[in-house]
Amino acid sequence: MLQLTEIKLPLAHAEGAISKAIIERLGIAADDLTGYTVFRRGVDARKKSNLRFIYTLHVAVRDEAAVLERCKNDPHVKPAPDTAYHFVTHAPQNLKSKPVVIGMGPAGLFAGLILAQMGFRPLILERGKAVRERTKDTFGLWRQGVLNPESNVQFGEGGAGTFSDGKLYSQIKDSRHLGRKVLEEFVRAGAPEEILYVSHPHIGTFRLVGMVEKMRETIQSLGGEIRFQSRVDDIEIANGKVRAVMLANGERIATDHLVLAIGHSARDTFEMLHRRGVTIEAKPFSIGLRIEHPQSLIDRARYGSNAGNPLLGAADYKLVHHAGNGRSVYSFCMCPGGTVVAATSEAGRVVTNGMSQYSRNERNANSGIVVGVSPEDYPGGPLAGIEFQRYWEARAFELGGNNYCAPGQLVGDFLAGRPSRNFGAVQPSYTPGVHLTDLSSALPDYAIAAIREALPIFAKQIKAFDLADAVLTGVETRTSSPLRIKRHDDDLQSVNTAGLYPAGEGAGYAGGILSAAVDGIRIAEAVALSMMRTSTC
Repeated sequence: MLQLTEIKLPLAHAEGAISKAIIERLGIAADDLTGYTVFRRGVDARKKSNLRFIYTLHVAVRDEAAVLERCKNDPHVKPAPDTAYHFVTHAPQNLKSKPVVIGMGPAGLFAGLILAQMGFRPLILERGKAVRERTKDTFGLWRQGVLNPESNVQFGEGGAGTFSDGKLYSQIKDSRHLGRKVLEEFVRAGAPEEILYVSHPHIGTFRLVGMVEKMRETIQSLGGEIRFQSRVDDIEIANGKVRAVMLANGERIATDHLVLAIGHSARDTFEMLHRRGVTIEAKPFSIGLRIEHPQSLIDRARYGSNAGNPLLGAADYKLVHHAGNGRSVYSFCMCPGGTVVAATSEAGRVVTNGMSQYSRNERNANSGIVVGVSPEDYPGGPLAGIEFQRYWEARAFELGGNNYCAPGQLVGDFLAGRPSRNFGAVQPSYTPGVHLTDLSSALPDYAIAAIREALPIFAKQIKAFDLADAVLTGVETRTSSPLRIKRHDDDLQSVNTAGLYPAGEGAGYAGGILSAAVDGIRIAEAVALSMMRTSTC
């Protein structure tokens, strides 16, 4: 197979246009083209009057060697890479012990899946509930203001990514194409096949629910075991090695291979690990506010007269500004045609996040407008970032009325430094509700100043981004883990606790569904190879 890049065609190109473009690019006869697949499709939106699709294609031809020789000076024609996944090992028939995985978000789910596919029959422990029961509890907060601290947006089968836009792209280096393995498993579980080739694939919450259930069934069919409502309260460590986990119900489960895929909000688990002496360090993350605009405004700004074209769908954006006070401000987790959701996991705190369904057809677009913070902003040790988050989440709860409503402010008022009294043309989507107020005390002064500076700058890239009636909602604090559970680069084990494998976003090694899932695969491979080297098999 050959890989062709930078094949540019109009949005409404004819059915045979791709074949014609391949033939012209390679200089071959029509009969020499034996087949092709679309590997990637993006949109070139730099000229709104001339939007085009950009294709990367995998192409089969009759005499591949001759074509490569003829096109050797064309940087857009190369041999296609091997994107198939290859298992690093398989468990022996006499497997004596099982690896244990804590957490069933993307990292834990894929660590469990790959271990099961290799025959290691993992035990997965999830503190929250199965995904459909968890969804009911999440709706309890959104619709009735009732929080279940063990079953919510953060905790439960599928992880925090279940209630998000379901974005499946990342900027991680992925020379082994592990991301392709993730996407293929999602398609097997019911995701639309287009996620294999569109440049910014996404799924959405409702589809993710069914997919997660099917992946759970696959793990179980391969001998894996999954236990819900099984919170790990302690880890037994002896002579620098993992020996067992202790559950909240008092049960002890022996293991010497423990995957820690707990997500970025398992604060009690982080505290337990710190008490047990596992090496943890504070790391940078970001805090900010959610902003909502009419989706139609974003579509027009990005696509011009092509706004609303069903081939394009709802438009997104990515914005960055380096403020005069030295802070970086950027858009985070942009959700086209989505909603702002309540994402707290602790009582007496308000946290916002964004979510979209696959259709992305809600009236508003939203994203986090966040400011980078670092351990210098919250000195005090590896857990200080957690307390920093808690402070601002509690402040948001207070500003919102102490009832899980979120504090909000119109952009025009925010920029002018005055409280908001009434909503304008943009109605917020956050439930239980938005309490209009003054957000100037909802974040540190440097963050408020940086966001105030950034919004008019962003309006130069997205026309009317600083729309006076656009709504800001606070606060966004769970952008990523505030700490890192340090691990070795080679075997991926904790630097001071053998048999402990920190994984995914909570451990500080991923940022989103795809990168967390890829990290879960890498962790599964490391666990499997370790088990094959030791006497546990």
